[in-house]
Amino acid sequence: MKNYELMYILMPNLEENDLKVESGSLQKILTDNGAKITGINEWGIRDLAYEIKKQKKGYYVVVNFQSEPIACQEFTRIVRLDSKVIRFLITAN
Repeated sequence: MKNYELMYILMPNLEENDLKVESGSLQKILTDNGAKITGINEWGIRDLAYEIKKQKKGYYVVVNFQSEPIACQEFTRIVRLDSKVIRFLITAN
């Protein structure tokens, strides 16, 4: 298993409860595909470097996990269809 770091940015206008639900469902995608989450760091709402999807701010979350590449592929496939996610990036450590 390889170590990965995932950063995703959610829409800033989501309610606190909706943020928790969305973050939980995104992490569940990883764990359902065999990933082991080793750390979660919520940065909160921050300014974006440039406007994305008509948004100037976003809710940042960083997740560290261990998995096989299939979990990353499945996460990418599902999140591309999620309108609550502004951007995401998965890097291997």
